[in-house]
Parts: sequence; structure tokens; C-alpha cells
Amino acid sequence: MAIETSCDETAAAVVADGRRALSSAVYSQIEEHRLYGGVVPEIASRRHTEQIIPVVRAALEEAHTTLAEIDAVAVTYAPGLIGALLVGVSFAKGLCLQAGKPLVPVHHIRGHVAANYLAHPELEPPFLCLVASGGHSHIVEVADYTGYRTIGKTRDDAAGEAFDKVARVLGMGYPGGAELDRAGREGDPRRYSLPRPKVTGSPYDFSFSGLKTAVVNLAHNAAQKGESLHTADLAASFGATVAELLATRFLAAARDLGCRTLACAGGVCANSRLRAALEEAAAENGCQLYLPPLSLCGDNAAMIGAQAYHEYRAGHLAGMDLNGYASLDIDRNWEVGDYL
Repeated sequence: MAIETSCDETAAAVVADGRRALSSAVYSQIEEHRLYGGVVPEIASRRHTEQIIPVVRAALEEAHTTLAEIDAVAVTYAPGLIGALLVGVSFAKGLCLQAGKPLVPVHHIRGHVAANYLAHPELEPPFLCLVASGGHSHIVEVADYTGYRTIGKTRDDAAGEAFDKVARVLGMGYPGGAELDRAGREGDPRRYSLPRPKVTGSPYDFSFSGLKTAVVNLAHNAAQKGESLHTADLAASFGATVAELLATRFLAAARDLGCRTLACAGGVCANSRLRAALEEAAAENGCQLYLPPLSLCGDNAAMIGAQAYHEYRAGHLAGMDLNGYASLDIDRNWEVGDYL
């Protein structure tokens, strides 16, 4: 049994052997947070508290099983919104106490990587994974199922965060990534010339703050002059630039490390331009690319259960001292007292 409450989805799932999702229940808060143009942490935490019992119950019912038949309870404990994380962690600890089950702590980004194990049972480490979401933009070397090394990451905004902010400036709704993707499908990605920031001395790192600011300035300058922007073209230009930055640095890391097995994960992995850019780049470089289906790109508990299977087998268990952490490197494994 896996529980995920790191942001604004209350999710639970039952996963077998780290490869098969027997159930996946998700309560999404998107409609409520759309009113505010983004996730309100306090509201997210309250909704998790209200929904976690029915969501867990639904996951057990869909899997036609009971808590007594479950081998272990897994939960996302980092990173994420701290109040939201604590709802899931506290509930998971309660389940373990009541049912006498071991508790498996799972890193949220590791869960995103593991979504590929559900979609592609043949995929095994080692491989290189691009994780792009609302809060994360990482290039991660997956040495084995519980061994990770960060090769590159964003120095400021995550790709998904930049999508949301640009969408808001262009008058689109939340979540902005999906809105921009739809708006840009009919646009000309060459109409607007946008910067492609680099991080000196760190060829695999990303920086999206300046790119985001360039679009914001374009919009503000046009408004001050009474000019109109071609929204579809600007959305296409921004999306193509982000996809290019992610894909080129990801493939550069793969070439330099001699890695020919690649994967992508996270909410931004649902972006059509990024998927196309990765497929083209992988084919040009003779790499095997694994992409999760759109249903496994966003936050869900099935991916947490997939990773939990391997954490459990590696003996990475927690006790009732498990806490939630807003930020935590992907290469850290939970050890008793490690983060106290």
C-alpha cells in the first residue's frame, strides 16, 4: 500500500512486485487551487486530511484486498509541501501501528523515476533519467534501484514552475503547463527569439528564471505600448525553448557518461514538445528512450509503490520517528535519526 500527499493530489495505490499497479486512487484539488492561480499549501493540507481515508479505502477496494493482506505501507516523506507531507506520513504511521506493518519511506523524485517501471517492465538500471515537474528539474543517474546520483539540476525555477508563471502572465489558467502546451500546438515556435541560459562551469545544470523573465517582459512591454502578442506563437516559442534546453543537456550528459538507456519522468514529461524533442534526440544518438504514459507523469501513489518495493527489499524501513521534509537530495536514504 502506497500513499502520496506531497502537493495537491491525495493518492493511494496497491502495487505488486514493483511492476504492477493493482489499484490507483487519486483525489485532485486542481479545480479548487485554480481559483488562486496556484497551490495554496494550507488548503492542500486540509483537503488531504479530509480525503485520505476515502482514497485509501478506494485503493484497497479496487485492488480487492485488505490491509491485513498488505506486506508493507509506503509513504512519500520528502520533498514537498511540509504540511501536505505530514498528513500522509502521520496517516501511514497510524496504519502501520494499527496493522503491525513495516513502514517504507519513499523519496518523491525516486517515485517519479519508478513510474517507468510500471509502464515498461523490461526497464532495469542502470540508466539516465530526466525528471521535470512543477518543483523539480533534475538529470539523475540511476545506478541501481536505490542508488542515485544527481548529474544536473535547476539553479532557480523548475521547468514546470516556469510554465505556470508564464501561463499566468499570458492570461491562461492553472495548471499552466497543460494550457501552454495546448495553446502552442498551432503556433510558430520561431516567431519569438528567447534566451537560452547556461550555467558557467556546470554544463548539465538548468536555469529557467531568465527565460521566464524574458517572456514576462515581452508581455509587459507589449501591454505598455498597446500592442498585442500572438499568444499561440509565444506559447510555442517558450515551449520549444524549454524542450530544447532540457533535451540537449540531458543528451549531452548521456553522451559524456556513455549512457544509452534513457528515461523521462514528472509532470512536464507530459509536454508534447518535450516528448518529441527527446524522441528525436534519442534516435539521433542511438539511445533507447522510455517515456511513461501521460497518466503516470503527474503525482500518483502507484509510482510511490513501485519504488517502495525496492526500498523494502533493500531494508530501507522507518519507525515511528519518520518525519516529513520539504527538501531532500535524491541520493539520501532514510536512516533512523539521520534527519533529526
